[in-house]
Amino acid sequence: MTATDPALTALASGWSALYVLYGRIEAHIERALQAEHDLSVREYSLLDVLSRQHDEEGGHLQMKQVADAVVLSQSATTRLVTRLEDRGLLARYLCPTDRRGIYTNVSEAGLTLLEAARPTNDAALRAALDEAARNPDLAPLVAAVEAVKPGTAATPAATRAA
Repeated sequence: MTATDPALTALASGWSALYVLYGRIEAHIERALQAEHDLSVREYSLLDVLSRQHDEEGGHLQMKQVADAVVLSQSATTRLVTRLEDRGLLARYLCPTDRRGIYTNVSEAGLTLLEAARPTNDAALRAALDEAARNPDLAPLVAAVEAVKPGTAATPAATRAA
């Protein structure tokens, strides 16, 4: 294959369109969350992922699983956890069965902020998708996003199973 191969060109065009869609959605949600709740998209995502943990077997995520779920490196995730912990939105504690393990839970203040921010996030996502759907190059990707059924995307449970 050469750089001008039609298959590579199609792949590059598809990736470019997906990247544009992602960037537009993230920027739209970022503006809304910052304006209404003083949260970034990454902070919201981290609170959301951690709020879905539970105390049963396998219910707490390891930092690598959290990093995978919020699509950050482990070091960036640790810095993000620290920032949210400093704001009183998260708390860390030692694993009761393995003193080397550290869990992170959303605090009551974090849960309150998350619940207040969820409608903002959802409305901004819907608005960004509606806007992108009017662009013929992005409309098929919007349709693909809308076709994803709950539980089939990369959720903490899916990340754990991988």
